[in-house]
Amino acid sequence: MVDPRHPVDSQTTLASITPMAASDTVTATLIDHVVAARFERLPVASVAAAKTFLLDTFGVALSGSRVPLVREMHALADTWGHGTAARVWGTGERVPVGTAAFLNGYQIHNQEWDCLHEPAVVHPMAVVLSTLVAWAEAASATRPVSGQDLILACAVAVDVAATIGCAAQNRLQFFRPAMCGALGATAGLASLLRLDSQATRAALGSCYSQLSGTMQAHVEGSAVLPLQIGFNTRAALNAIELTQRGVLGPLNWLEGPFGYFTLIDPDWRPQPFADLSLGHCIASLSHKPFPSGRATHGGADGVLSLQRDHGFATHDIDAVRVYAPPLVRQLVDREPSATMAPSYARLCLPYVAATALLTGTVSVGDFDATSIALDERQRLAAKIQVRADSNTSLNALAPQRVEIDLLNGKQLAIDLPAVLGAPGRPLTPAQHLAKFRLAAGSGIRAMPAARADQLITTVNVLESLTDVRELVNLLLLPST
Repeated sequence: MVDPRHPVDSQTTLASITPMAASDTVTATLIDHVVAARFERLPVASVAAAKTFLLDTFGVALSGSRVPLVREMHALADTWGHGTAARVWGTGERVPVGTAAFLNGYQIHNQEWDCLHEPAVVHPMAVVLSTLVAWAEAASATRPVSGQDLILACAVAVDVAATIGCAAQNRLQFFRPAMCGALGATAGLASLLRLDSQATRAALGSCYSQLSGTMQAHVEGSAVLPLQIGFNTRAALNAIELTQRGVLGPLNWLEGPFGYFTLIDPDWRPQPFADLSLGHCIASLSHKPFPSGRATHGGADGVLSLQRDHGFATHDIDAVRVYAPPLVRQLVDREPSATMAPSYARLCLPYVAATALLTGTVSVGDFDATSIALDERQRLAAKIQVRADSNTSLNALAPQRVEIDLLNGKQLAIDLPAVLGAPGRPLTPAQHLAKFRLAAGSGIRAMPAARADQLITTVNVLESLTDVRELVNLLLLPST
């Protein structure tokens, strides 16, 4: 389906390309899934999960506006061109679609507080929601995008992102959260446009050709890490625009000799594609109760549970050990220091667990430089170690075990088959709403309680909304 507003060279029309003779491949399975998706076929639980994680993502995006680098990113984005098609969440600035997606995506992920699909090791909603909503704002000027449209597009996008991520078995090398998120966002846009199989496949090929991001930024705790989310929102938007103009990406982008599963995640299995069912993946997302890397949450969850159950003081602690799978050690087993950058501290399990013990939780302010430098936190963090367990999976975040040795010789321990926020130990509805209110109130412009109530009510009935711009209206906050 080519947008009639855009001229198409007769030599490159979709109809002129011979379909891949690959009906038995996982690529074809994935594309058929996207094209066949309809809102009426979504399970009730998937619709409810979509609304839950839309609200959660809006909240962490508003909180992300507090990060100082956001101002620099706004100034940088202003050099990319001007427009009024979409808006930045929080400030309400009118900007081009690509700029809105970039900035909102960055705000979602810059404090590591956004939801995660754990088996896939993918933060799908960061790229997906920022991209879909920015595109929908612009499209709604001629044809409003409804709440049902947005829910379906999000579910389809998460299905694609998480299924590709779940198929991967190798150690993280490229930044899968952003890359799979971009592929998912492209599929979500294809769903909104009702593209046919060939156009959908070509669009995903164009997106694949633009993917970017490696784990080097994660290893170093670089501030560029969350920007990789923003970079990939633009890949999805560009891919759809290219497809609408008849410029086609490679069709064998997933399994080809230089496709995703050859170059990016080469150790993969096809089973997740056989198990694919509409809306299952969005119903399998994990909340992140703390604004830190998900791999730090087991340590924080474990020490808080033991402290709650046994009532010891932090000065009673001799040593803490967190036994965890290889991925946890890869991502967050790093030395704490009083001068580490906030982006590094969010990925430092000893610091996050020490903060949890000392304050009873982990909050956005705990990653300000003054909090990181506190002697008490650094001394306690030095007592916390991450150790290998017997798990050999390179993509597992659980189970974990936390042990605490007290100075009186007593040893405490807890096993965590699932970490707080995962489907096996989900946040209660009250905890989910408490997190949203806390996040939405912690941005550079705090969301008033009445506006938070209004947004919660609107998301609860999202399937009845006729124009998603009404959602964005509620995300615009006055300066104080």
